[in-house]
Amino acid sequence: MKKIVLLILGLAILGGIYGYFQWNKPHQDIAASKEDLRIKSNDLLIAFENDETKANELYLDKLIIVNGVIKELEKNEMGETTVILATENDMSSIICNLDPLVKHNSKSLKVGQSVNLKGLCSGYLMDVVLDRCVIKN
Repeated sequence: MKKIVLLILGLAILGGIYGYFQWNKPHQDIAASKEDLRIKSNDLLIAFENDETKANELYLDKLIIVNGVIKELEKNEMGETTVILATENDMSSIICNLDPLVKHNSKSLKVGQSVNLKGLCSGYLMDVVLDRCVIKN
């Protein structure tokens, strides 16, 4: 019985240590990381609309630079900016959530402006979503 208690206690300690290191793991530096690919906003949306399974294999969790025209800019209650890129489909777009860990000059962004954004593709519902985006020149 004593061995079982010690084994469970040891596993709990190891689990706690693992959890601590995962919780404190540094974030990937999106701005300094090399992108996996570049694509135009409309081409990215078309890829998901035509074959979502194949597009998930190509783009999901990949670091992508997307080029497009700003359709809309939104700020949430926490002051975080979302850039919505236009596509040929009026019902869908590319939603780029700017990285809250990076200082952005989001005041320089204007609707109608062409922009390059680098971020992690997190999937497709009606829109393609990129998270932790940074503005690229």
